[in-house]
Amino acid sequence: MEKIYFDNGSTSWPKAPGVAESMSELLKNGAFNINRGNYEGAYEIEGIVLETREQLARMFHAKNSKGVVFTPGVTYSINYFLKGFLRAGDHILVTGMEHNAVMRPLTQMEQHGVTYSIIPVDHEGNLDPAYIEELIQERTKAVLAIHASNVCGTVVPIEQIGEICRRHQLIFAVDTAQTAGTLEIDIEKYGIDFLAFTGHKGLLGPQGIGGFIISERLDRQMMPLLAGGTGSHSDMLEMPSDLPDKYESGTMNLPGIIGLHAALSYIEETGIETIHRKKMELTAYFLEKIKQIPEVKVIGRTDLKNRVAVVSLDFQTIDNAMAAFELEQTCGVMTRVGLHCAPIAHQSLGTFPAGTVRFSFSAENTKEEIDRCIDTVYKMV
Repeated sequence: MEKIYFDNGSTSWPKAPGVAESMSELLKNGAFNINRGNYEGAYEIEGIVLETREQLARMFHAKNSKGVVFTPGVTYSINYFLKGFLRAGDHILVTGMEHNAVMRPLTQMEQHGVTYSIIPVDHEGNLDPAYIEELIQERTKAVLAIHASNVCGTVVPIEQIGEICRRHQLIFAVDTAQTAGTLEIDIEKYGIDFLAFTGHKGLLGPQGIGGFIISERLDRQMMPLLAGGTGSHSDMLEMPSDLPDKYESGTMNLPGIIGLHAALSYIEETGIETIHRKKMELTAYFLEKIKQIPEVKVIGRTDLKNRVAVVSLDFQTIDNAMAAFELEQTCGVMTRVGLHCAPIAHQSLGTFPAGTVRFSFSAENTKEEIDRCIDTVYKMV
């Protein structure tokens, strides 16, 4: 049976052209270690790593590629921020749509005197920035916001939140797991101090590579979560203060960075807007068809305004897990069912603890695949 992949919210597939080939070529022809090897092959790879930082700086409109730091992904990046910046007695605001990449480290940090408040959202995941100012306390240090929900695709108004943070002199951090490579994000215009990104979703690269972009003012206040060798300032026992070395201890994931470089090159050539337009055309087509089936409820927004290509469904007459199983067994449709590592979001949307069946589309999907899926849903219900 031909498989239909509708789980791009978990990881994109297929990856961008050239990703697998570039990683394989590195591993076959010389996976030399940068910042350590003093020979031509290592310098060539170091040049590609620098180009990748510059690609990311261009994509997010950062002033300087030195502020681009590589980590294994968004979860690591958010832990670096929360545990490297917040101190006992500090307070932070997060949205009612957050992933456990935010909520679990915050829950850990409650034991060390850090507190948080949740900015409420409505049943569609829409956030009214006016609530933020009501929740700011004397000890509030930052606002951390997911840019778009990994459950229902609703986009959070980060530009307005950034303006509030500037006015109240708060650090502003953004999780772009569902929007990097999908929506235009201007880190300077939006006043973002910390932007966490992952390479394997909208950026169309491999798993295990991501990072963050940090502002100068936050860098002055943030401690590196990890310490170790960087290949620079090797005479020092303290971590270097230079960016990006301050936050990049140990051997880097060079195959991942090389693969991400190929993916970013493809996105730059194709255009974010072109890719996003195709995904939203498919989302509109799916929503139009699925809304004609009364036994299935769309969770979150039912239109294209303020959303990305992520749609959650709640099957009213059969168990959601059974629906996901039947979709794969009957017509090869791969989805994700459950709580999507985001119980806070499901509580906000009214789908906790049952969860939903999530469909997330890529520009490589087709209307014919959606038709096959919809036909199976009709038969199931």
